[in-house]
Amino acid sequence: MTISIWRYSHLILAVSSAIFIFIATVTGIILAFEPISNQVQPYAVDNAKNLSLSKTLGTLQNTYDEILTLNIDKNDFVMASVITKDGKSETFYINPLTAEKLGNLIKKKPIFEFATNLHRSLFLKSTGRFLVGFFSFLLFLIAITGIKLILKRQGGFKRFFSKVVKENFEQYYHVVLGRYTLIPIIIITLTGVFLSLEKFDLLPSDKLVHVENENNSTLSRIGIEDFEIFKSTTLGQLKTLEFPFSNDEEDYFILELKNEELYVNQYNGTIISKAEIPLVTLASNWSLVLHTGQGTIIWAVILLLSCFAILFFMYSGFAMALKRKKDNTKIKNTYSKDEAEYIILVGSETGHTNRFAKQFFDALINDKKIVYLDQLNNYSTYPKAKHLVVFTATYGEGEAPSNARNFEKIFETVKQKQQIAYAVIGFGSLMYPDFCKYAIVVDALLQKHLNYIPILPLFKINNQSIEAFKSWIQQWNDSTGQDLKIVFSQPQVNRKKLKDLEIIHNSGCNIDDTFLLQLKPLKKQKFQSGDLLAFYPEEDHVERQYSIGRVDGTILLSIKKHELGICSKQLSILTQNDMAKAKIKRNLDFHFPSYAKEVIMIANGTGIAPFLGMINENTIDIKTHLFWGGRTQESFQLYSEFVEKAFKKNYLESFHIAYSQEQDEKVYVQDVIKEKEDLICKVLNNEGVIMICGSIAMQNRVLEVLDRITKSKLKQPLSAFENNEQIKMDCY
Repeated sequence: MTISIWRYSHLILAVSSAIFIFIATVTGIILAFEPISNQVQPYAVDNAKNLSLSKTLGTLQNTYDEILTLNIDKNDFVMASVITKDGKSETFYINPLTAEKLGNLIKKKPIFEFATNLHRSLFLKSTGRFLVGFFSFLLFLIAITGIKLILKRQGGFKRFFSKVVKENFEQYYHVVLGRYTLIPIIIITLTGVFLSLEKFDLLPSDKLVHVENENNSTLSRIGIEDFEIFKSTTLGQLKTLEFPFSNDEEDYFILELKNEELYVNQYNGTIISKAEIPLVTLASNWSLVLHTGQGTIIWAVILLLSCFAILFFMYSGFAMALKRKKDNTKIKNTYSKDEAEYIILVGSETGHTNRFAKQFFDALINDKKIVYLDQLNNYSTYPKAKHLVVFTATYGEGEAPSNARNFEKIFETVKQKQQIAYAVIGFGSLMYPDFCKYAIVVDALLQKHLNYIPILPLFKINNQSIEAFKSWIQQWNDSTGQDLKIVFSQPQVNRKKLKDLEIIHNSGCNIDDTFLLQLKPLKKQKFQSGDLLAFYPEEDHVERQYSIGRVDGTILLSIKKHELGICSKQLSILTQNDMAKAKIKRNLDFHFPSYAKEVIMIANGTGIAPFLGMINENTIDIKTHLFWGGRTQESFQLYSEFVEKAFKKNYLESFHIAYSQEQDEKVYVQDVIKEKEDLICKVLNNEGVIMICGSIAMQNRVLEVLDRITKSKLKQPLSAFENNEQIKMDCY
């Protein structure tokens, strides 16, 4: 069954039962407070469950004139019905150690009475009970289809609890909460269905069948505190003890335990007969406890949290469905496929990839190109096409998205009459072993076709990185000679909330047009190396982020001055005592891992900045290795002071450098990593962490090398270490 069918089933079930599930969930939240409020009452006695029944009965006999019944109620409080010395008949909670009255029986509060009736039957009696049971079953099916969707998304059972890619708030917590509340929700639904079936007598008979014991002849009378059965029975095993109505030998004690019912001779305590509690009755008792949380605060709290989670699933599920519908809105093409020179085909499961394709489509339209945008499933002949650009995501274990699953079959049957230049952009996450696998499949198909000529190599984008997409656009422009401009939404910036920063030092530009800028917040503010400093130039208000290195309480930035860069140009001319406005953004996923036994830092160019701060704050003797790639030795002089200082303080274990312009054969940081593969393996095996900061192009090359190393040497894909949070990245 394809993933789309599972998703549509999940959505249809949710939509069709939304109102009833909402009512059941809200009333469930109210009712979860009932066992919690009952349990906080002062009627529980420590170690009462281990007390023998005979001791409690002896104490009761000495305190009251007559005992009628002794019960353990649904809250595990001990309850007795007695005739007092004053001749009054009373029922109350007792202390089983002293027989002292602890309080009157708990009365059900009106709000719980109302919620119970609404929860059970919607005030519709038998019809309502049927509907509640039916929609409980639908909620169970929703949970099952949800499991299937998580398994497909995460890549199988082994990766069920692996790290989740965060696309947006609703998606992330829908999956995360779904995994942890899965078992409670299934229990809630199944017990709800069971209790409904019980009310309609649709379960097997649960009649007790007593079997009489032999040799029950009358013996001399003994005190009930001496009955062997009462001595061997604890209050933890007891449900109800009903006393004989008269002194006739034919009347007997009825002792109901958790798993059996006994008739006990009132004179000598011998067992007259016994009956096993039917399995259906036991299941009913357990269903009631598991569905209501009676008698346990912990389970009641779990049920309460699960109900809140269900409400969140309703919100987030519908929010995702609406967002997906919006992202998958059909494009109104100005030109037909038969007249277009640029064909853009999209494979997208959740709609996110569509956004990138639409931005590229709009850029081509603005550049006066004749463009046609469609799904991969609609692949066809394109008589006038000169360029084919494929944007495709990968779903689950390397599968095609739902709107691309027919592409491979169609591709084999469709023949193009002319040569077409093509490019493939894959979208996925490095946390999955099959990163961009379907894009690789599409690229391979096109490579084999004689009429398709690659204009760019396969480009992979991790976690929908906008910076990576910008990098690909630049490659496209360089290759085609075009100057496409991608329009990204501009954030609304409240400049009053930006922080004032004083310039402490500006190193000036080096041979690479790179400079160090050191700033200090005027007001005390918390930040760490690896956090981000965001600037918003007044010309366009578009956010520019730079990775922070914290050095002696100041912010250290390494910035590349670009010829057309508005922000980098403005920052490059700042001098000591000048002021700047910016916002510090916490970047919790890229802080120095103080828990790691060993750390490898990999950077190129300006990506070294956060590592300079981390290294010089490494005061806890964690072995740290730095790999850096630059153009020339002069490029490194900008950072040499910080590296030398780290070595003098023994904060840095080793430093490995790659220069791309110092010799005939270019050496990049990934080449140095290949030479040090033993160090890489040692660190990963020793539960160490690898951190990467720099350009997207460098990141992709480094990850390819690391993946080859881990597969060949450690027999695991790199994704296994990323899921274990041993790979941290912040690239641009």
